[in-house]
Amino acid sequence: MPSPYRAIFALPGTKSFSVAGFLGRMPLSMMGIGIVTMVSQLTGRYGLAGALSATVALSAAAIGPQISRLVDQHGQRRVLRPATLVSLVAVAGMLLCAKYEAPDWTLFVSAAFIGCVPSVGSMIRARWAVLYRETPRSLHTAYSFESVIDEVCFIFGPIISIGLSTAWFPEAGPLLAGCFLAVGVFWLTGQRATEPLPHPRTHESSGSALRSRGLQVLVATFIATGAIFGSIDVVTVAFAEDQGHKSMASLVLAVYAAGSCVAGAVFGLLHFSGAPARRWVVGVCVMAVSMIPLQLVGNLSLLAVALFVAGLTVAPTMITTMALVEQHVPRAKLTEGMTWVSTGLTAGVALGSSVSGWVIDAAGAKAGYGVPGVSGAVAVLVAFLGYRRLKQPVPQRGGTTDEHGADGQQQERRSVA
Repeated sequence: MPSPYRAIFALPGTKSFSVAGFLGRMPLSMMGIGIVTMVSQLTGRYGLAGALSATVALSAAAIGPQISRLVDQHGQRRVLRPATLVSLVAVAGMLLCAKYEAPDWTLFVSAAFIGCVPSVGSMIRARWAVLYRETPRSLHTAYSFESVIDEVCFIFGPIISIGLSTAWFPEAGPLLAGCFLAVGVFWLTGQRATEPLPHPRTHESSGSALRSRGLQVLVATFIATGAIFGSIDVVTVAFAEDQGHKSMASLVLAVYAAGSCVAGAVFGLLHFSGAPARRWVVGVCVMAVSMIPLQLVGNLSLLAVALFVAGLTVAPTMITTMALVEQHVPRAKLTEGMTWVSTGLTAGVALGSSVSGWVIDAAGAKAGYGVPGVSGAVAVLVAFLGYRRLKQPVPQRGGTTDEHGADGQQQERRSVA
C-alpha cells in the first residue's frame, strides 16, 4: 500500500472501523440485485422484482437522512443498532414471505422497512473527519480510500449476491447481505474510541442540514449524476442483449467500477492547493464529456473501453464532493449532510433507470445511451449555476471544536477507550 494510505491507518482504531465499514456497506450493492434475483427465480415476475428493489432504494433515500440526523444528535451506537435491527427483521420477513408465497403487499411492506438500513459509508467518513479535520491532506487520502472501497463493493457485491442466489438457493444473496449488515454495524458501533461525539440540537442549530445552500447544489447535481449511473446500468444490459451476449453485461459494468476504483486510488496520492469548488466543477464537466463516446460505440469491447475511461472520472468527483460537504455543513450535521448526497444519488439512479427503460422500449438500446448524455449535461448546468454558492463555505459553528474544544474531544475519546 502506498505510504499516504499507510499513514492514515497509523492512528489506533482506524483499521478496525474500516474493516467493519467495508462489511457494513456490502449490502448496498448486494440487497437490491439479490431481491431481483430471488423474486424472479421464485415467481418469474421481473416486474414485481424490479418494483421491490426500487421500493428498497426509495425507502432508504427517504429514511437515510433522518437516521443520520439522529446519529449526529445522539451518536452512532444509540441510533444505528436499533435501526439495523428493524432492517434485519424486515429482511427476514421478506425472505419468509417470498419463500412461502405470501401476498405481494407483504413483500412491499418488508421492502419499505428494509430502507431503515443506515448509510454506513457516511458513518465511516464522519469518523475520518473527526480524526483528520486538522490535516486536510490525510483527510483527502482517507476520503479517497473510502471511494475505492465503495467501488470494490460494487464490483464484487452483485457477483456474490447473484452467484449465491443462482448456485445455492434463491434467498442466499439477500440473506448474506443481511449478515454482512449485522456484523458490520454491530462491530462498528462497538468501537467507541473513534465514534464522533453527539451534538444535541439547540434552537439555533435545529433544522435539516439541507438548509445549507451549498449542500442543495451538491444534492441537485448528484440527482443528475445518479441518473447517469442508473441509466448506464440498464442500457448496458439491453445493449449486451442486442449484441447476443447478455451475460457479459455484468463484466462490462465491473470494468466501469474498476475505472473508478483505479482513479480513486491514484487521486488519493495527489495533493491539491486552493478551494475544491473549482476542481469539483471540472470533475462534473469531465464526467459529462465522458458520456459522449458511449453513444458512438458499436460493440461490447469498445463499450468496455469507453466505460473504463468514463469510470476514471467518477471517484475523483465523489471524493471532492465529500470535501465540499464538510465545508458547507456545520460539524454538528456532518453525517446528515453526507447522507443527503447519497440520497440525491439514489433518487437519481431510480430516475435514470426508469427513463432509460422507457427510451430503450421506444427507440432501442443504443439510443438509451442518450440518457446518461443528457443527465451529464444537466449536472454541468446545475454545477455552473450553483458554483457561486460553493465558493462560500459556512462557518464551522456547532461542531466539536466549538462546543468541546479540540483538546477536550481528544481527552474524551481517550477516556472512552
